[in-house]
Amino acid sequence: MTFAAVIVATHGGAGQVRAAVAAMGGAPELVTLTETELAARCAGAGPVLLGLADDLPAPPAAALWPGGNWRGAALVAAPVDPAMLAAEAAVEAAATGEAEADARLRLLAAALRRLDAEGRLVTLLETGRAPLGAGQEVALRAAAPSGLVPPRLGNDCFAMPQGVAWIPVETALARLRAGLKPLTGVETVAVGEGLLRVLAADAVARRSSPPAANAAVDGFGFAQAATGAGPQHLPLLPGRAAAGQPYDGAVPPGAALRILTGAILPEGVDTVVLEEDTVADGATLAFAGPLRRGANTRRAGEDVDAGAVALPAGHVLRPPDLALLAAVGIDRVAVHRRLRVAVLSTGDELADPGEALDAPHLIPDANRPMLLALAERWGHAPVDLGRAPDDPAEIAARLDRGAREADVILTSGGASAGDEDHVSRLLREAGNLSSWRIAIKPGRPLALALWQGVPVFGLPGNPVAAFVCALIFARPALSLMSGAGWTAPMALTVPAAFAKSKKEGRREYLRARLTPEGAAEVFRSEGSGRISGLSWAEGLVELPDGAAEVAPGTPVSFLPYAGFGV
Repeated sequence: MTFAAVIVATHGGAGQVRAAVAAMGGAPELVTLTETELAARCAGAGPVLLGLADDLPAPPAAALWPGGNWRGAALVAAPVDPAMLAAEAAVEAAATGEAEADARLRLLAAALRRLDAEGRLVTLLETGRAPLGAGQEVALRAAAPSGLVPPRLGNDCFAMPQGVAWIPVETALARLRAGLKPLTGVETVAVGEGLLRVLAADAVARRSSPPAANAAVDGFGFAQAATGAGPQHLPLLPGRAAAGQPYDGAVPPGAALRILTGAILPEGVDTVVLEEDTVADGATLAFAGPLRRGANTRRAGEDVDAGAVALPAGHVLRPPDLALLAAVGIDRVAVHRRLRVAVLSTGDELADPGEALDAPHLIPDANRPMLLALAERWGHAPVDLGRAPDDPAEIAARLDRGAREADVILTSGGASAGDEDHVSRLLREAGNLSSWRIAIKPGRPLALALWQGVPVFGLPGNPVAAFVCALIFARPALSLMSGAGWTAPMALTVPAAFAKSKKEGRREYLRARLTPEGAAEVFRSEGSGRISGLSWAEGLVELPDGAAEVAPGTPVSFLPYAGFGV
């Protein structure tokens, strides 16, 4: 049920009541009333939850919780303990000068209001433990409003130790992981809108799945204790039980009832015999015993019990997760706001695909649509900053826009140290640039910086190198900043279907796919200018930093695109 208002009240001294009133969509209002005025305020406002602290008496018209027939009541009165939010109230009072007692009332009303809006308040009510929220203190505290905003990243979060020239891939990944943190706030969305969203709190089941014991097959139900070994003959009752059409009555011991898959087990039924294992003539059922008690049935909560964590915080919602949430009665979930990922391409040589047809000196901008699509595929909100020429003022303006509209910026091109690499120069002058020469092929230059407090990943301009660096470095970093935690790629050990002599010094990623026999074959050319190899491939073969001799049949590590969410 959803309440039109949540009121938390306590003794106010001199025969009065001090209350925090949280109406739908509004901030809690602190008022001082008489008990009569409080009762009048609760009347006629639609369903109201009245939390009573310090043994404050309930109005005569209230349905009392726990116990009593509170479901559907116009006024539900429940004992509460504002001290559950004592820590939050102390922080609030210190910051605002508000009395701690008032802060406790106001924060508790706001927390209950939020839990109600998210469909989670009914879970607290159904536990039946007083005071309201007992045993669910963490959920109650997490729902209390807070003025805290995730901090911007520190200026040194990308800094590498002095003297480091070539950086191993593992070192770069570890430094990224240590220097980044989640950047997004929290919002509530309907389950149907939750695809690829990151849970900001545990999703707690509001009902059991299944909600009641039911039949797992089509057949006949009966009490197992009334049967035994050998041939069994039970009289059949008229009617049947079906999913959504429960049997209205009880099945006495020694009798049987037709029952279909998914039907709630009627009173007296604890076992179901499979229809194919029976013979029936409409009056009598015959089958061979014995059957164990509970055969072909599902117990209530066999999949998930009410009150259990269906999905943990940080989980990225997939289609089957939406089915699970719906099955356990969850219609709205608290999720992290989508991470806003801005993408900027730079370079005088770039042009829109159609513009470069008759101009061989121009290069179609392949990176921007690729990176925007990756951001969207990973569940983030892409922000297109367009294509900027090699003009420092224009590039700075685009970065300024990215800092206003996004949480993180991906640039491609201009990340090394050439004369026209204005991105690196701008970031070095104003953005605390750390230019990493990573021991990776393809790739190598990766510029990391902060622009007006917003992290910037400067990827290589070559599309193959940009794609590989986005998968290896940007994907886990964006995942962490989105609230989903650090993600490592899926790695499969498969036999090689190629030969290669690899030198020591760099980790190499080869465009590859699996043969029908399950071996990894690589693209015909390792040239990073061969963009077609990205489409030909189904993943990457990862070769270690050291020297390696690979022959057909040698075990190699294959990273499928699917493991990168591509």
